[in-house]
Amino acid sequence: MLPGSNHGSRNGSPLRPGFGATTSYQVDSLSVADELHPVIHAGRVAVVTGAASGIGKAAAIEFAKLGLKLAIADVEGDKLAQVGKELMHIVGEPNVLVVRTDVSKLEEVVSLRDKVYEAWGEVAVLLNNAGIGAKGTSWAGIDNWHKIFDVNLFGIVNVQQTFVPSMLHQENPSLIINTGSKQGITNPPGNAAYNASKAAVKSLTEGLAYELRERPDSNVTAHLFIPGWTFTGLTAAGGNTPKPAGAWTAEETVLYMIDKVRSGDFYIVVPDNETKREVDQLRIMWAAADVAEGRPALSRWHKNYKALFEEYMREGLAQLE
Repeated sequence: MLPGSNHGSRNGSPLRPGFGATTSYQVDSLSVADELHPVIHAGRVAVVTGAASGIGKAAAIEFAKLGLKLAIADVEGDKLAQVGKELMHIVGEPNVLVVRTDVSKLEEVVSLRDKVYEAWGEVAVLLNNAGIGAKGTSWAGIDNWHKIFDVNLFGIVNVQQTFVPSMLHQENPSLIINTGSKQGITNPPGNAAYNASKAAVKSLTEGLAYELRERPDSNVTAHLFIPGWTFTGLTAAGGNTPKPAGAWTAEETVLYMIDKVRSGDFYIVVPDNETKREVDQLRIMWAAADVAEGRPALSRWHKNYKALFEEYMREGLAQLE
């Protein structure tokens, strides 16, 4: 089948995505570009929420290695303090600010902002990463729905509403990175509450990027960070299981993200050892075509479309060989 073709009467396949783009990142190199970036470089300030573990901790460490000053925030105070000590060994005690913060509470986010600007007078990188993975189905778990949205969505809203007005008036360029999820795009069954929160983060960040882009003389950009299968505290069953072969480490995920931010990408869809970039593209296109072609909701998991989806994936990947 030719690229861009459609199954027509079988109503089964979206337009094929093009696969011309390539990534400069090589997972086995574990390195980022050496060129100086106007935002991500020594002496500037990074704020990382959800920094006590997982991707947030890994990001804080990588920013510290690049010489940035770090303000780290998390609701887990003891773990956060330990991460702070690690960062001080890398970048020096005067360049690390540890602020226990519950991002779901606006007053605590305001306090975080005030402490950062009092200490350093700017924010170059704002990584909105705090999140929880509690479960809520479509008609059960209402308490978890509130908890998930309070952190995963309103935590990001609180941080944006608090930090962005100050960042807009800074002389030097800056950037905002919101952590989303592939589950907020392809919406796999199993945790409707988490998926919905991350779908909202996608929409929120797209709106933020547009508003910043349309603002005259804006020096702030927005980026949607979409990790792949990453071995973190949320996925490690209490931290007692070894990393699965298919997953990336948090460090690999963060290095990929930094490379793509440096390239100016908005959608940073991170692959892993099990799911390559082209597989993600095909899955995303199929999900979008549920709407465009009027298929049943989540047709990828519908018994009447299972064989058609598998055929679509085989054909799409065969074009790359």
